[in-house]
Amino acid sequence: MALEWVVLGYVAGAEAVMVLLLTIPGLEGIRKGLIAVTRNLLKPFLSVVPFCLFLLMDIYWKYETRPQCKSPDSCSPSEYLRHQKSIIKSQRNALLIAAALVFYWILYSVTGLVVRIEQLNQRLKARRD
Repeated sequence: MALEWVVLGYVAGAEAVMVLLLTIPGLEGIRKGLIAVTRNLLKPFLSVVPFCLFLLMDIYWKYETRPQCKSPDSCSPSEYLRHQKSIIKSQRNALLIAAALVFYWILYSVTGLVVRIEQLNQRLKARRD
């Protein structure tokens, strides 16, 4: 089950890099290419949303079915440690899911804004000429 978390981490990282590249000033020369690449990748990256929902259901199922160690006395020390590690991993994975979804939303919004700015700049240039 670790492979899907690696994939989700890479997707979230790619989304973050694309947002950074679109928002860094001074890249006007390659901005049109970046916009085209990002717009073409938005639809495949949309598959992140159902994938994140699936992984969220997986976390919930693991949470509901894991053994409960409410106090250190109710479980052996190794079971208690495993329980605590499981909780920490679930929290980390939930943060990764949230980051991937937020980065997708930011990438979608920023791409729309950058495209709109480019259109307005072209209109402004056409009116000046």
